[in-house]
Amino acid sequence: MAEPIRVMIVDDSAVVRETLKSILDADPGLQVVATAADPIIAAKKLENDIPDVITLDIEMPRMDGISFLKKLMAQHPIPVVICSSQADQGSGNALKALEYGAVDIIQKPKMGTKQFLEESRVTICDVVKAAHASRRRKPVRQLSAFADVPPKLTADVILARPSGNHLIETTDRVVVVGASTGGTEALRELLQALPIDSPGIVVVQHMPEHFTAAFAKRLDGICQVSVKEAEDNDSVVRGRVLIAPGNRHTLLKRSGARYYVEVKDGPLVSRHRPSVDVLFRSAARYAGKNAVGVIMTGMGDDGARGMLEMKDAGAFNIAQDEASCIVYGMPNEAVKRGAVDRIVPLSGISQALLRAAVDRRP
Repeated sequence: MAEPIRVMIVDDSAVVRETLKSILDADPGLQVVATAADPIIAAKKLENDIPDVITLDIEMPRMDGISFLKKLMAQHPIPVVICSSQADQGSGNALKALEYGAVDIIQKPKMGTKQFLEESRVTICDVVKAAHASRRRKPVRQLSAFADVPPKLTADVILARPSGNHLIETTDRVVVVGASTGGTEALRELLQALPIDSPGIVVVQHMPEHFTAAFAKRLDGICQVSVKEAEDNDSVVRGRVLIAPGNRHTLLKRSGARYYVEVKDGPLVSRHRPSVDVLFRSAARYAGKNAVGVIMTGMGDDGARGMLEMKDAGAFNIAQDEASCIVYGMPNEAVKRGAVDRIVPLSGISQALLRAAVDRRP
């Protein structure tokens, strides 16, 4: 059996430290080797022992988590998971943390933190494992010590499978993109490379609620295309990118020749909300051969089934290659299912999707 992933917890709350330690130590694939009440204490402990992954709060005494993260990445580039209760007011700081190299974010509520962490134990363990995988750049086996994990639901709970394309013919192309761990910076690179007249794009990036609006605003300020958090009934048009809001499923729909999005509640699909599988299934059903699918870096298999349904409906599908992925989980699952037409590095995805949208040739 492989050695457990060694974790350091840095948080000024004793309750959070104790709860996270209990959760992580209960998983046979994880082991908490150190805790620290602030970054100064953490730095001293790092002089003697370097863990595999660090969980890090943002607001702490003596030094904030963002400053510590920046120093850490310059000296010891350890995978870091931000565990913060400042997601709504502090989402700008959290996005800055992602820029500085944090792998993922666990959003803590301001009240009832202990209960939230205990209820989210499977997700927390998966995020820490994904962070470790980001350094190794290959997928890890997801382990869980809990027998009461809820069943992993498919897109059937949100939208029926496509059963033939009976829509009015249209030549308009639409692009749907799915990403998870490592996706924030991968999406920035992809979208910054697109011209202003790019086809309409809908994106599902696994992010906590309240982060997606700030993420979209940040991208809108640095990209030629317009980027916004998706709202129900937003039109999908050339030059616009819609980012699925955190904690809401986002579906592509069509009325005549008009594409638009439906934003709705619903159960977790592939343990995510929003789910890439839900978006991709809706693209298979309502866009069919006029869709281009892109699956990017991420832990798990969300999007693989939906991408295969897109391919069966005539769509052209692109996967990010292993070398440029932070975690080659989601793209790998889509490739293994035979759902992908072309595998390209991150730097080539923009041109690949533009070419596919124009002439559908690989």
